[in-house]
Amino acid sequence: MAARTRDPTTARTAGTGGATHTLGLLYPPAGRLQDYTTMQLAFVGGIAEAAATHGYDLLFSPCARHDEPSLRRMVDEPRVDGIIVMEIRREDDRVEYLAEAGFPFVAIGHNHRTDAAGWVDLDFAGLAGRCVQHLADLGHTRIAFVNRSEQLFNSGYGFARLGDEGYTEAMKKLLLTPRPYLCGDDVASGEQVVERILLDDPATTSLVTQNEAALEGIYRGLNRHGRAVPRDFSVVGVAASPWAEQVTPPLTAAEIPAKEMSRAAVDLMMRRLRSPDTPPRHVLLKPLITLRASTGRCRPIPGSEPEPEFPDFDLDF
Repeated sequence: MAARTRDPTTARTAGTGGATHTLGLLYPPAGRLQDYTTMQLAFVGGIAEAAATHGYDLLFSPCARHDEPSLRRMVDEPRVDGIIVMEIRREDDRVEYLAEAGFPFVAIGHNHRTDAAGWVDLDFAGLAGRCVQHLADLGHTRIAFVNRSEQLFNSGYGFARLGDEGYTEAMKKLLLTPRPYLCGDDVASGEQVVERILLDDPATTSLVTQNEAALEGIYRGLNRHGRAVPRDFSVVGVAASPWAEQVTPPLTAAEIPAKEMSRAAVDLMMRRLRSPDTPPRHVLLKPLITLRASTGRCRPIPGSEPEPEFPDFDLDF
């Protein structure tokens, strides 16, 4: 991607925090049908609300690439004073473009390039590891991991990759076999992933998930296979409380604090606009796991335990 240099006068104007009183939001849809998930809409609402408290409007774009016209219009005209970038990928050309253009931005999510700006993120790797440890403390050793969709994972989305890394590292540290699964963001995919998990290893007794949209399907799939939660099967995840509390039994989970993250991102953006020469701040949130009713002590599946071996005796009569 060719480097771009913005006009210094425009750059100074955009950085003063008073040119347009509007913030841009780059937020591509993550749903299976290229729609916005409930969690994504919660972030949109949280950012709009936080921006309004500072007297700012919000200009929204589903931009996923640096060469999309909506991003170019935001930067070149300019239509906004600064931009919040979401759904950060490991290699994200939107971030590269904004950094090279010298345009004020912050990110929800992070990669190596956002360190030069500012970001707020959730410790997905650490949370996945703590979920594994919670299940291991309850005696579970066969622990699957239900991640996000194949499309998001292969696109390099940070939260999907970090969750996978945290789960895998925790399993290996406990000398357990990692069994990660990719799963679409919908109920039907949740049912299907349970089918795959139990087909691969019928003795599986628990799973960690960071796929909220598939949660209801996961529960349905377990019920269809006669696995009562938490008596026969434990489920723990990273999920916002509305999702965690709407299933039965309620999900033991680490919270995704959409409002807190939205507010932090807008605060970072205001700081960037008002004091452009101050060092960028990085906010990594590590919420606690809230114990609800979806996890319990491990009870091996009948027939899954190895048959006892008895020594051979040579008896003479």
